Amino acid sequence: MKAVLFDLDGTLLPMDQEVFVKRYLHEIGAKGAALGYGAQELVQIVLQGFEVMVANDGTTTNEERFWELFMDTFGGERQKHVTVFEEFYNNEFHRVAGGTSPTPLANEAIQVLKEKGYDVVLATNPVFPRVATMQRMRWAGLNPQDFTLITTYENSTFAKPSLDYYREILSQIGAKAEECLMVGNDVQEDAVAARLGMKVFMVTDDLINTRGEDFSDHPHGDRQAMVDYLRKLPTRR
Repeated sequence: MKAVLFDLDGTLLPMDQEVFVKRYLHEIGAKGAALGYGAQELVQIVLQGFEVMVANDGTTTNEERFWELFMDTFGGERQKHVTVFEEFYNNEFHRVAGGTSPTPLANEAIQVLKEKGYDVVLATNPVFPRVATMQRMRWAGLNPQDFTLITTYENSTFAKPSLDYYREILSQIGAKAEECLMVGNDVQEDAVAARLGMKVFMVTDDLINTRGEDFSDHPHGDRQAMVDYLRKLPTRR
């Protein structure tokens, strides 16, 4: 095996996704209200933006998909809008961190793999800009330099649960599916990687399984079990 891919939200960064999303939309709505966008209008565009990024067909980046939608709605000068979002993620987004419960097991898992010589990928759904992903990594106690690749809306043209999202990662890191392990907490978005031939470990602490699918064929357990599983992987060098 060559590389290990990790989901972030609910996997390396413990959270109740519903609480996280509620806090996030509240904060971005407040930002919109303060700047004249309108709270509900901005929240709706963010939600619609998520949908268009998930439906992306690979012909352009998720970033471009989002801003095409945004500019069609609000118009004006794109860079000014981009600056507003950057300021939000740098200044107000930290308030959303209260909906997360960071654990030292996250960084421990990464260091175990680095010591064994594996490439490590942060395979978080690329529907956020890099600045927002860096913030969430910081909350989780992770060092971006430990990762070979971090998927964000700037460098991705697909999103989960598309298999093309995982194919894009494989192309970027120069690995075959059977050389990789995907670690995640969402059965529909993360375990789907097994269809390409990846091994999968399901983290059950904040498990999301909206369709009630059977994942018992995959190794699974809480975050301590995740670390224990990674410790048993062979050393690459």
